[in-house]
Amino acid sequence: MEARTLTITLQPDWQEALRQAAKTAFQADAYQGETLNFDSPAAFFSRMTERRWVLINTLQGCGELPVRELARRVGRDVKRVHEDAGVLVDLGLVERTPRGGLICPFADIHVDMYLHQAA
Repeated sequence: MEARTLTITLQPDWQEALRQAAKTAFQADAYQGETLNFDSPAAFFSRMTERRWVLINTLQGCGELPVRELARRVGRDVKRVHEDAGVLVDLGLVERTPRGGLICPFADIHVDMYLHQAA
């Protein structure tokens, strides 16, 4: 199976972003990766906190981990790790396994962000 990749974008016009992704996907002969779009930097940074990035980084490439083991590895309270993992699962960055563990299915995560000077 090919390694999964994720690109996180910041585009306020989510409908245009969806149209472009669909156009690219229909023209492709192979897997093009997956995209997660936020409509603003504020939306991105409110959901993707530093502690949640640490969870993703810890999960990447290590296979399935139970929440308790993940909390132990990052040195955090199990309840807080469980809450943050729930947000990451809702976003699609982390997946729950049938046994209740967590896994980050992406071998590569790229954040594509441009900040422009206000007019």
